[in-house]
Amino acid sequence: MVSCVDRAWALLEQVPDPEIPVVSIRELGILREINERGGTLEVVLTPTYSGCPAMEQIGDDVRAALAAAGLRAEVVTRLAPAWTTDWMSQAGREKLRAFGIAPPHAVPSSQHVLRFQPPRPAGAIACPHCGSANTTETSHFGSTACKALYKCLDCLEPFDYFKPY
Repeated sequence: MVSCVDRAWALLEQVPDPEIPVVSIRELGILREINERGGTLEVVLTPTYSGCPAMEQIGDDVRAALAAAGLRAEVVTRLAPAWTTDWMSQAGREKLRAFGIAPPHAVPSSQHVLRFQPPRPAGAIACPHCGSANTTETSHFGSTACKALYKCLDCLEPFDYFKPY
């Protein structure tokens, strides 16, 4: 018999991020825990950054997906430990690339400290369209605060780069 918690994980695997709908909240690593507490599920989410404007929508989407399956849920936002791009799944990174967003580079564990700006990538950011490393950052902020805007100097296409945290 499948537990309510296991059912919830499977259901929430399908809930897309509202800002990047090709990846699920689980693939992004913002879905952290699901606990059962007296017939109600506690779903723990950690935003990509504390001011993420999509968190209210994500909470509504989580509650709606679980309610449609007859499961009651309370959504809890947990800010500590802070979200890190290390929590993203490999499948999520590949989906970002296929969607035209360069996935984040790995962040050395020595850089996992509280900071006001994410670390700059150590190597070149490969273009998700043509794969070229001949790219340049045109703006430290892209379509959302968690992304930077880059341009490929070979195919001339602009693209977002998901900043590593």
